[in-house]
Amino acid sequence: MSNTTKTHPCSLLCSLINLIFSLSITLSISFFFFWLIYRPIPIKVHVENASLSLFNLTTTNTTTTTLTYNFTLDISVRNPNKKISIYYDWIEARAYYNGERFSFATLPTFYQGHKNTTTLHPAFDGQSVVFGSGTEARFNIEKNDGFYNIYVDAHARVRFKVGWIKIKFKPKANCHLRLALSTGGGFQRTKCDVDL
Repeated sequence: MSNTTKTHPCSLLCSLINLIFSLSITLSISFFFFWLIYRPIPIKVHVENASLSLFNLTTTNTTTTTLTYNFTLDISVRNPNKKISIYYDWIEARAYYNGERFSFATLPTFYQGHKNTTTLHPAFDGQSVVFGSGTEARFNIEKNDGFYNIYVDAHARVRFKVGWIKIKFKPKANCHLRLALSTGGGFQRTKCDVDL
């Protein structure tokens, strides 16, 4: 007669839990040492200049309100890292007024080396039907004030390159702009919030 040993289901489960726990500890330690060595610093984004040459709201009937616009931005994107380079595989800037998106611009892709700054030039020009509640009232108040609150979000798909390792992220920059109708000048550099 041969003795056969049976594996208890509980011992298999315990082994699996121990393996997962060991892998988690190893990955956590690896990430900690990676952070100590490379000290990654978030991307820095600023709107360096903005020009709003047209921003008008018209109501053709009781249900249709059209926003006509023309403005351009100079956005600086800074990679402050000494040992990390960045591939920007896709970038889109989106413009919002009163919480409603009214335009977007696809921007060119690029590679950014260590401690490097790249300037992007999104332009928004056209017409858009807007439906936001209170848009006309807000527009009239801001028109009298002389400044329009426009939000621009920049969405991207990027790869951080560390040595031969590439890590994918989808950062987003949120820029709150207070713009006056003008032919140029008078704009103050604006820092954007970056969310990785």
